[in-house]
Amino acid sequence: MTDDDSKKPQTRCMTHGYDPYLSEGAAFPPVFRSSTFLFKNAREGKRAFEIAYGLDERREGEIPALIYTRVNNPNVEMVEDRVTAWDGCEAAALFSSGMAAIASTCLAFLRPGDTLLFSNPVYGGSEALFRKMLPQFGIQTVEFPAECERDELERIARAQKNVRMIFMESPANPTILLTDLSAGRAVADALSMPDRPVLLAVDNTFMGPLFSRPKAFGADLVLYSATKFIGGHSDLVAGIAMGSAALVDQIKVIRTLLGAVADPQTAWLILRSLGTLEIRMRQQQQNARAIVEFLRVHPKIARVAYPGLEEMGVSQRARCERQCTGSGSLISFEIRGGEAEAFRVLDAVRAWKLAVSLGGIESLIEHPATMTHSDMTPEEQARAGITPAMIRLSVGLEDVEDLRADLERALAEI
Repeated sequence: MTDDDSKKPQTRCMTHGYDPYLSEGAAFPPVFRSSTFLFKNAREGKRAFEIAYGLDERREGEIPALIYTRVNNPNVEMVEDRVTAWDGCEAAALFSSGMAAIASTCLAFLRPGDTLLFSNPVYGGSEALFRKMLPQFGIQTVEFPAECERDELERIARAQKNVRMIFMESPANPTILLTDLSAGRAVADALSMPDRPVLLAVDNTFMGPLFSRPKAFGADLVLYSATKFIGGHSDLVAGIAMGSAALVDQIKVIRTLLGAVADPQTAWLILRSLGTLEIRMRQQQQNARAIVEFLRVHPKIARVAYPGLEEMGVSQRARCERQCTGSGSLISFEIRGGEAEAFRVLDAVRAWKLAVSLGGIESLIEHPATMTHSDMTPEEQARAGITPAMIRLSVGLEDVEDLRADLERALAEI
């Protein structure tokens, strides 16, 4: 372990992987816009391509030479070095979007005849990928309830053939249900064979990297839409896949072939954001908890979903205590009524912004059934617990009294 590796995540994410004196003493990294990079000699160039195209494995401690920004770039590599600080993963791959990270991960490890198990519900883009696209390539996809216990998950898994990956999103979007990460690891181990391990992949976008560390509960791969909290300012689109160097190197081969890497400017914006990630997420959580307490007692609210609440149930509360160090800043609630009443609230807010996405510094409000999860059939929505009366909030950094007053005024429109 180097001296830098022993530092706290908040320190590492601001310094790791950058030597100012290699860039004219610039205190903050410049944007490396170059599309191509010079090799010191032909042998270095040969070796760089062997690694980039998966022709040979990286040796321990080996740092491949820069080739071309579709393959690697200094800004991209700095992000990859730093974002692992919280999750404790060995390596990371930065992508042009969260969906690029998820899709590339699936393509790296799934083949025709394999089965992917996924928690239900998941983000709408992931849901469409799993239900509609992967089956076109001969990959079977089977859902399991996000809230299910280990016995049910194992029963579902053993009823399938050639399970290769278990995909969990925790908390689930938009129901805020926590999946049992330890159960996912146990079932993956039970189905694994020495020459064919079953991988556990976890989308940690909603809670991580601050309030949830899936690797500590056995995740092989940790996935993010870096657009959200990691970017945090609604001014970039990016994704991240983390895990062991051996697994991430395989994902990077797919990234190179598809050209799905993030551009240098996006990577630089993420570097800018990493230094404030912890203070942003903690303040957003504090604001969210105040909004939750307001919603819980409002007469026009039927139920509130937020990690750790008593009304989430005994099992969910236990998972929150076991898996999470916080509750985050995503809230779902159901109003008394249906779509018409929900739309009245959405159209009446002013401090809250009517838009999809989450994790930015501004507070957002949206209607999952007709927006982020509109691609699901009514039957699929009902099975996932997504109702016409559901509204999802992403709590930002505005004054919480203004946010609360705005919601109160909007709810009066019902």
